[in-house]
Amino acid sequence: MKIGLSTCGGKLNNKNFFENCAKAGIDCIEIAIGDSKCEGWDYKNTRKLADEYGVELWSYHLPFSPFSTNDISSTKEEKRRSTVELQKSLINKVGEIGVKHFVIHPSAEPIEPFDRRERLLRSKESLSELQNEADKFGGIICVEDLPRTCLGRNSYDIRELIKDDDRLKVCFDTNHLLGEYIPEFIRNVGDRIVTLHVSDYDFWNERHCLPGVGDIDWN
Repeated sequence: MKIGLSTCGGKLNNKNFFENCAKAGIDCIEIAIGDSKCEGWDYKNTRKLADEYGVELWSYHLPFSPFSTNDISSTKEEKRRSTVELQKSLINKVGEIGVKHFVIHPSAEPIEPFDRRERLLRSKESLSELQNEADKFGGIICVEDLPRTCLGRNSYDIRELIKDDDRLKVCFDTNHLLGEYIPEFIRNVGDRIVTLHVSDYDFWNERHCLPGVGDIDWN
């Protein structure tokens, strides 16, 4: 397996960042630069620096906040539509620099039980539309499992989100499962997992700790 790093914070146009990645044996990175910076980011310069230091631009985390305006599962069509259009524009910008994996949250939260089915249908519609956009670059939409009341909170949810579109794949976040045993999730979804977010937690909430700090049985 390649060793990757999620950037989480916008250091991607810093030469020292890529130099340090190369020295540390980081083979590839996920571009995650924050919702407020994503539209105006100089992606071509990020590509240039990555090539200079031999670091693969493996994936791009599409923005997922603020929840008030960003939600591909929203039952308010204007909000859902504006979110999808933003994501499509970013897929185009990042696809042009060669990134193939686009990680996405299938919903915001909270989601009430009575609203869940409709939100699931809206999310599936949005995901397939975004995959159509990613197809232009040979890309893959990677649906991330999420905690609490979000869509994708277990393997049943994830399978439901992707079952009608074989092009859709999964980003497995190890610290987001709050109601399912991790090996069970992998057994149920493993054939569709193409990328990972690896961190540790206490099974009560997402914590994003370094592996070994939390309670996951890594063996």
